[in-house]
Amino acid sequence: MPPSVTLSALSRAELEALLVELFGEIASLKLIVAELREENARLKGLKGRPHIKPSGMEKGTAPPKPQKQEKRPVRGKVSPRVKVEEKVIGIEVPPGAVFKGHEPFLVQDLVISATATRYLRERWITPDGRTILAPLPQGTAGHFGPELRRFVLVQYHQGQSTMPRLLALLRSLGISISKRQLVRLLNENHEAFIAEAQDVLRAGLETSSWVSVDDTGARHAAKNGFCTQIGNEWFTWFRTRSSKNRMNFLDLLRAGHTDYVLNDAAYTYMRDHGLPAATIALLAASPQTRFADQPAWTAFLERLGFTALAVTPNPVRVATEAALWGSVQAHEFLCDAVILSDDAGQFNIGRHALCWVHAERLVHKLDTFNDQHRAAQTRVRGLIWDFYADLKAYQKKPGKRQARALRTRFDRIFLCRTGFVTLDRLLARLHANKAELLMVLERPEIPLHTNGSENDIRCHVTRRKISAGTRSETGRDCRDAFLSLAKTCDKLGIAIWDYLGSRFKVVGAAIIAPLDFYVRARLRPT
Repeated sequence: MPPSVTLSALSRAELEALLVELFGEIASLKLIVAELREENARLKGLKGRPHIKPSGMEKGTAPPKPQKQEKRPVRGKVSPRVKVEEKVIGIEVPPGAVFKGHEPFLVQDLVISATATRYLRERWITPDGRTILAPLPQGTAGHFGPELRRFVLVQYHQGQSTMPRLLALLRSLGISISKRQLVRLLNENHEAFIAEAQDVLRAGLETSSWVSVDDTGARHAAKNGFCTQIGNEWFTWFRTRSSKNRMNFLDLLRAGHTDYVLNDAAYTYMRDHGLPAATIALLAASPQTRFADQPAWTAFLERLGFTALAVTPNPVRVATEAALWGSVQAHEFLCDAVILSDDAGQFNIGRHALCWVHAERLVHKLDTFNDQHRAAQTRVRGLIWDFYADLKAYQKKPGKRQARALRTRFDRIFLCRTGFVTLDRLLARLHANKAELLMVLERPEIPLHTNGSENDIRCHVTRRKISAGTRSETGRDCRDAFLSLAKTCDKLGIAIWDYLGSRFKVVGAAIIAPLDFYVRARLRPT
């Protein structure tokens, strides 16, 4: 809002938009103040905020396990994945002993050794002056073989080893390698892997009926950033950026495309986010509906005079977000798919569902000050747990009658008055998210929580803790790509060792098709 405009001159819609913006700023400032207070307490040696254990609602509403098992499961037969070599062990026996065959005893072992091969490549000169040089064996690229490259990537990304430790391990095995050479093995010439990770994202966005999203902090170039996770039960994809706002998330959903599109989805987004009808009509009157990249889109908005407008909501921001969403839909990503999140504002796009575990956590973490407050909190948590258990039962056997009953019951729980004012306000705020919390009644296939996303992003958190952050953009992209591919392989039942062996053309390695093929087909490789 310009300083010259008074509040009395604003319309009701403009005042409401201003309040929403101020509420968001207040919430972010409260978070910053809480973090600063905790940091001050830590530096002074004082106790920080209390650690509240998870509510356990998901496990608490699971059916009880049988107390006694009729028969204890026995260990299955060990089947090594490699060819078994047989060796006969003899023994001296006394005269008259009768041979009764062999007693098998299987021993698995690992042979780790370094080898060095000097290839003497024949070189010939033809009569016309051309030089013919014998080619290197398949899979050989550079002075380090495919097995070594595969070992380095598996140890670093899946094994979560640090580079100094990996360097020490390689040298102890007899490999002559410098720190710079190891960095090159980790970061250079991996464009194909980065492209395959992006193809996996596109396949997931095109074919999935739902995706779960989350983000976490990430360091890059000595600055704080954010890593966003997108995935479901079949794939996982990570991307680190300096921001985590909605525009960044919409850009990620384009999966590498750079265009901006004005279509029905874009205009619907503008109307839902309060852009005036006259402004929307100005955009719709333009004959051009697709823009190749950001400079072309920015020039278009400048020609229309959008950048000179100082109103709320910001027409440049809303129009840009709408054009990004239009691009997502134009590429047939997330068509009628549900985005499941923990209620972070940047993820509230399209058909949106909320995590019940995060919603219940707000009630669980609420501060109580007397017995009446604690009793009200316990009673409401019990009602939510029972309702959550019934939602899980509905997923297994959905029906219209059950859906109507659950909607009525939701109103009864979240519109009740407990006498605990803070709790009542929280319940009213959760009731405002009724459509998103009860999205499962329309789409029973979606999960009720974002535990999958939190489990996926844990590997990125581990990488951040042991290696701090990345320095170059290439290193950042490689880290995100290999973590994405490793998680996707795990979900598809593919060993990352076999996957890398196929990509590096290791002799005797299994043939693994592009991962986006398995994501599209929802097949596990045989």
